[in-house]
Amino acid sequence: MLWTEKYHPQNFDEVLGNTLAKKEIEDWIAAWLAGEHPKPLLLVGPPGTGKTTIAHLAAREFADSVELNASDKRSYDILLRTIGEASATGSLFNQGLKLIILDEVDGIHGTDDRGGVRAISKIIKEGHHPLIMMANDPYSKRLKSLKTKSKVVKINKVHTNSILALLKRICIKESVDFDEHVLRTLAKQSKGDLRSAITDLEIIAQGKESITSADLELLFKKDDIHNIFDSVRTVLKSKNPKRIKDAMRIEADPAFILELITENVPREYEKKEEIEDAYEMISQADIYLGRAFQTRNYGYWKYTYDLMSLGVALSKEETYRKFARYANSSVYAILSKSRAKRDLRDRVADKIGEKTHASRRVVREQFPYLEMMFQDNDLARELADYFNLDDAEIKLFRSRKIPKRKKAKPGKSPKKSSEKPEKKAKSSVAKKENKKEKEAKPKKSAPKKGKSTSKKSKYPQDIGTKEKEGTNQNSSNIKEKPANPENKEKQVSLFSFK
Repeated sequence: MLWTEKYHPQNFDEVLGNTLAKKEIEDWIAAWLAGEHPKPLLLVGPPGTGKTTIAHLAAREFADSVELNASDKRSYDILLRTIGEASATGSLFNQGLKLIILDEVDGIHGTDDRGGVRAISKIIKEGHHPLIMMANDPYSKRLKSLKTKSKVVKINKVHTNSILALLKRICIKESVDFDEHVLRTLAKQSKGDLRSAITDLEIIAQGKESITSADLELLFKKDDIHNIFDSVRTVLKSKNPKRIKDAMRIEADPAFILELITENVPREYEKKEEIEDAYEMISQADIYLGRAFQTRNYGYWKYTYDLMSLGVALSKEETYRKFARYANSSVYAILSKSRAKRDLRDRVADKIGEKTHASRRVVREQFPYLEMMFQDNDLARELADYFNLDDAEIKLFRSRKIPKRKKAKPGKSPKKSSEKPEKKAKSSVAKKENKKEKEAKPKKSAPKKGKSTSKKSKYPQDIGTKEKEGTNQNSSNIKEKPANPENKEKQVSLFSFK
């Protein structure tokens, strides 16, 4: 049997350290057994600090448990088929309660685990049994939705002295002679990982009656992955180059580390000269980081890490022995708030660029001119129709809504517009006809006298003169005859429309 299993804690009192965390977990168990339904527990802490051990000790209080390990596939369907059914069915013991244990929920990712977090959220909402989840990285994005639905309990690293005391007890029980400095070295190298310290002791002491310093050569130094906030704290608190370089061995995006250091420099440093020098180092680190992304030559990262760690750390004259509350970067909070606006801007730029055959960057440069053009209602209406912009997208250029066109009522407005010129044309034609009739009346009486004289005359000369008068009368009638009223009306109406 492995020593980690042989010396496994049998109750909460044997669990080393984390006194407050153990008290919270015991109160949570008592609340469930009393008939209450508190939120699920989310145990967060580094590996080897006792999260799984605490979950197994809690399972003994319920006498029935279901556990899903990190090695299992945890897709949406698998979780609902296993954990979902277990959370919906009761147990024969302890008021029908069974404890559901989910290990390393921050490791749910990839194709095999697709929909895992969504399934856990559904189990939390619809389940009727206690649930304990465990995670190593408290800042994982996958825990963002689970933190709001559960009670987070932080499990800290075990202190070196506590690990040393346990290693001594194990050596006594195994009848192994030891030098205290050897065990202390094991405890320090474990960096708070109790499971790792017990495993290392078993490797160098198994089958031996005593252990010495020479046995430590069998062990390699533990490759520790630091917490990102611990690394930032080391950079701002320490001036030891070796310690700072060790602290920067961290699995995180260098841009995120740079933002955290930038945010917390004024919280730690007090002198203006130190803050100025630190930000100068940060700006230089940002330049090399940008070159790495632009050229795809990630060899620039080593300069980024050195400038933002050693450069910032050595900017201070001396270390500050004070408590400073560090905060997360405010840049990402600002970007998340403005994300909707940036998405709207890009969407509008894509629509305009599709019509104008321009890139998104070029279109954004024209936004100030478009904003001026959109102040005119008619031009704004035409631009919005041409680029197919909706009301939300139009607000990017003007605060007021574009007024709609006034539509003419069907069957009424055309008559009104056509009746007025027709009435004017008819009245003008009537007036001209009256004038023509008054002028034509005396002229029409002259031919009548001619006709009467022709009847009295009996000579052919009179006939010839009659014919001449007739022709003259016809010509005068042709000249003096008024125009047709309809044609006149048409002419007047045409001019009146103009």
